[in-house]
Amino acid sequence: MKYTTLTILLLMLASITEAQILSKERYKQYIDRFNSNDYELYRLGEFPNEKAWDFLAENIPFLDCPDKQLEETYYFRWWTYRKHIRNTPEGYIITEFLPDVRWAGQYNSICCPAAHHFMEGRWLKDPQYLKNYACFWFNGKSSPRSYSFWAADAIANFCKVHPDDALLKELFPLLEQNYASWEAERLDESGLFWQYDNRDGMEVSVSGSYADPYGHGYRATINSYMYADANALEKIAKKIGNKAKEVLYKEKAEQIKHSINSRLWDEKAKFFKVIPKGRDMSFSDVREEHGYTPWYFNIPPENYSVAWKYIMDSNHFFAPYGITTAEQCHPLFTVSYEGHECRWDGPAWPFSTSVTLTAMANLLNNYSQDVVSKEDYWILLSQYSSSQRRVLDDGKVIPWIDENLNPYTGDWISRTRLLNYNGVQWPKDKGGEERGKDYNHSTFNDLVISGLIGIRPSEDDMLIINPLVPDKSWEYFCLDYLFYKGRTITVCYDRTGERYHKEKGFAVYVDGKRVHQSECPEKVTINL
Repeated sequence: MKYTTLTILLLMLASITEAQILSKERYKQYIDRFNSNDYELYRLGEFPNEKAWDFLAENIPFLDCPDKQLEETYYFRWWTYRKHIRNTPEGYIITEFLPDVRWAGQYNSICCPAAHHFMEGRWLKDPQYLKNYACFWFNGKSSPRSYSFWAADAIANFCKVHPDDALLKELFPLLEQNYASWEAERLDESGLFWQYDNRDGMEVSVSGSYADPYGHGYRATINSYMYADANALEKIAKKIGNKAKEVLYKEKAEQIKHSINSRLWDEKAKFFKVIPKGRDMSFSDVREEHGYTPWYFNIPPENYSVAWKYIMDSNHFFAPYGITTAEQCHPLFTVSYEGHECRWDGPAWPFSTSVTLTAMANLLNNYSQDVVSKEDYWILLSQYSSSQRRVLDDGKVIPWIDENLNPYTGDWISRTRLLNYNGVQWPKDKGGEERGKDYNHSTFNDLVISGLIGIRPSEDDMLIINPLVPDKSWEYFCLDYLFYKGRTITVCYDRTGERYHKEKGFAVYVDGKRVHQSECPEKVTINL
């Protein structure tokens, strides 16, 4: 019997579909519930609620786990993310706010959370949205430096999941120009980059606005971002065969890395700190959560891991509803409902939680240390998940993501403030009604996929999996329909074999074919 090429392809696709473990329809209940609970104020995105399920069913990896609260948050964050996919004359972009806000750029774009958009959205099956978005930032009309933004690194990380050498080659000269502009604007004779705290997206901070009238200083944030972009440009240059540029950006990256580790590390405090600009180059006296940023990019040496002893300490950063942005023992730490509605002198911010937990996953994967454990990562991720809630007036609890959190009560501070801001409900100059609803300023699903389940994207054709699920904590879990480098990946664990009716233990499938089997979850490296 002869088969046409089309028939063979259809049979291959059918075999892959049959090999998938999870039924997508089983999880449609979440999307239906989110839709029914939603007050859909803004319908500016490409995929309004009635199109949500079709889009998500086609594009997202599906998760099954025994923690149904975390599972719900996972699907909720995909449901909110697709709201922000906006089709413009410049192609698709991803927004931060659903309503148009006066401080945004073209088409309501804001670069402050754009790297988070790439890290989260890279797991969508269709890469066109983020390809368009990458080009948008360098079209000559947008504002890629209105806030700190590790653009080259974020785009390179997207391309680890969806390889696209042509895109990287096209963007390389534009990313170079962007880097040179940062150097011209923010690199001074000290050899360090500086930034205003509010241009880091972290206004009213203890080390910024409190320490200096302009809130500017040499910060681990902007310096880490510039290291990351230099490192990404080095790798792109190597990929496209430009040896001179490869050497140039390698030297830049090494110099910034040395400056971060030698100049911004306070040996006495055992922490990365801000040096307020215009003083005597002395450190601010506060530890702030953004001091963990260097680990997001694997910058610090092994012995600096001691800084992580503060993360689970309630005298410093640990609080019931999230990691505080300043250490709680500092006299200027506060959770205030006065002044600016977006303060970084105490409240928990999903933006920073995303950076810190990504950094923590790197620490657990790439460093030899005993300061924090997989259990600590799980506690913080679970806490982050459970904080994404709002209690309605009738007592009903619904999933919710907004701006800043009261770390002791779980109240969304900015929302509470804007409900009645100086006697005005939802002031228009502040963004209008429910500006922070479904706020797209952080990651969550990337933390689940690359951290908890452990898909560690690489630049080569390798699939590296290193789950951070604490040992013997879950009886089962499955991440299915994960699209990675053009292949469909399934990662599952079933201690008894009764959940998925496959083999007992831990298994990895590539395009429906089992490529690994072991008794327990473990680090796996597979050549694709």
